[in-house]
Amino acid sequence: MSILQLTPTLANSQITIRDNWGYDYDLVIVGGGIVGLTLAAALKDSGLNILLIEAKVTSAAVAKGQAYAVHMLSARIFQGIGIWDKILPNIEKYNQVCLSDADYPDVVKFQTADLGTSELGYVAEHYALLEPLQQFVHNCPNVTYLCPAEVIKTANQLDIVKITIKINETTQEIRSKLLVAADGSKSPIREAAGIKTKGWKYWQSCIVAFVKPEQPHSNTAYEKFWSSGPFAILPLPGNRCRIVWTAPHQEAKALCALNDEEFLAELSKRYGQHGGKLELLGERFIFQVQLMQSDRYVLPRLALIGDSAHNCHPVGGQGLNLGIRDAAALAEIIHTASKNHQDIGNISILKQYEGWRKKENLAILGFTDLLDRVFSNNLLPVVIIRRLGLWLMQRVPILKIFALKLMIGLKGKTPKLAK
Repeated sequence: MSILQLTPTLANSQITIRDNWGYDYDLVIVGGGIVGLTLAAALKDSGLNILLIEAKVTSAAVAKGQAYAVHMLSARIFQGIGIWDKILPNIEKYNQVCLSDADYPDVVKFQTADLGTSELGYVAEHYALLEPLQQFVHNCPNVTYLCPAEVIKTANQLDIVKITIKINETTQEIRSKLLVAADGSKSPIREAAGIKTKGWKYWQSCIVAFVKPEQPHSNTAYEKFWSSGPFAILPLPGNRCRIVWTAPHQEAKALCALNDEEFLAELSKRYGQHGGKLELLGERFIFQVQLMQSDRYVLPRLALIGDSAHNCHPVGGQGLNLGIRDAAALAEIIHTASKNHQDIGNISILKQYEGWRKKENLAILGFTDLLDRVFSNNLLPVVIIRRLGLWLMQRVPILKIFALKLMIGLKGKTPKLAK
């Protein structure tokens, strides 16, 4: 597993020579993670001159072995970009999703026959998405990728945005038509712009780990709801699985403090008997769960995408997929504006992106929050209602298919890249 490392150079003429309007770049993207790279890759044929800035050579998500559900819409976006054939060999598909409420026997099984597709989605480790995207962008002649490089100051003006960057010990001012923040949930770009956020930290934390079950995972994903929080099992290549175990903070910390044998004993109670004996692979990691929505996604010369704009509960594996859809939507709007000789940093153009994505993201944030709150308790009326919901979902096809399409990204406006 090797991650492409790109070394910046100040000798690059694209950085030092401005066009007749005083711009170094049409677009500067801050954040070279999966979402920022997806935006750059989606604009490969736009004719726009793009600078992508990433502060860290080694991704923390790669170091922790992060893994994600990749929804069908995200897969279609990557197909539209032309990168999917590089991603597919290193990820795993799932063709069944089992949804259950603790020990309640009525399990909802979503299958490929429900949609008439060969799979329902995929699971990918961070590197399996990041590395092909890095290589793809590296080969895009219209994209300059600076890594490591740090943004230390931004200044938005009426017709230009100025970005001061630091490479090694040298600083330089870059001028662009548009700045896109893809720099994470604690986005310095968002904070510097004064964009407020709304949301909260949950009473829960998530434990993530890799396990190898004794029995084949059979390309099945599980979402098991317990009163302490959701428990997900995601299939990976090599008959490995990624578990995402949500529990109240103190319980999660206590579980992480157990030795491997004790942890596996507790894990097996949540996992179930279908996997047989479990083997723990690598380290366990814990992170706090939060919900966040930015008050606005755009300002003149500025747009937020991915975690810079929103965060949601990990139930259903929505987070990264929302960011990928943000990138595809913004790329489509920017590309269209550029073809029509419009100013891509103009607020009227950027408002089209905000109008498209903010409402859709809010709906998914609300959906994940509702799922967590409805299932993470033992109140008898709520238990009765949610189990009635599962019973109906299993027996009413239209309800089942609607829920499935919502979970895998097939509801809402589809970017042209995914068509």
